[in-house]
Amino acid sequence: MIRAQQLNKTFGQGDNQVIALHGVDLTISENEFVAIMGTSGSGKSTLMNILGCLDTPTSGSYQLAGQDVASLSDEALSAIRNQSIGFIFQSFHLLPRLSAQQNVALPLRYSAIEEAAALAKAAILLDRVGLGHRMEHKPHEMSGGQRQRVAIARALINDPKVIFADEPTGNLDSKTSDEIMQLLNELHQQGNTIVMVTHEDEIAAHAKRVIRMRDGIILEDSSCG
Repeated sequence: MIRAQQLNKTFGQGDNQVIALHGVDLTISENEFVAIMGTSGSGKSTLMNILGCLDTPTSGSYQLAGQDVASLSDEALSAIRNQSIGFIFQSFHLLPRLSAQQNVALPLRYSAIEEAAALAKAAILLDRVGLGHRMEHKPHEMSGGQRQRVAIARALINDPKVIFADEPTGNLDSKTSDEIMQLLNELHQQGNTIVMVTHEDEIAAHAKRVIRMRDGIILEDSSCG
């Protein structure tokens, strides 16, 4: 599913140059549940952005589902993000004026799917994440956990090849975090590939593989459970 070789990423130039990634090699197979860990500045977020086609490496190669994406244009990367990737963010990134159903259907706005069909699919996904009764509610009318469930449903709307979760429980209390992680575990069991960035050991423990980073390199790559 994911194959990265000798990924390097630098920011700035000269004395101000920062090496965010240094020769990272990484392979993630279909239906893996992987957690990427590290302190601030370790390179984990930079790696996530490149794997999620939000950024490109300074050098190195990256293939997603067999397609070489490291040197694609912004437009081509945008198309891949829309068609092959689902994102779950710490801050949910829901549009406040749209209902839960409209937020979930949003990624389909620029596809060939008609609005009625997109909303119907969004309703099915909201029911799947336990929010079938909250479809017409707007983000400010929902709890943090409910908003994250909406975000998870939105991440699934395009039947993505891989789901990237960036600190998915960072803004949630421990009980709600457990509920969200249980939902991610269920998605993994149903065949989804999940790559999650977290700094919390108890959250990473839900993954089947943990990658630890420091100073732009992978220090440890271990299987769990």
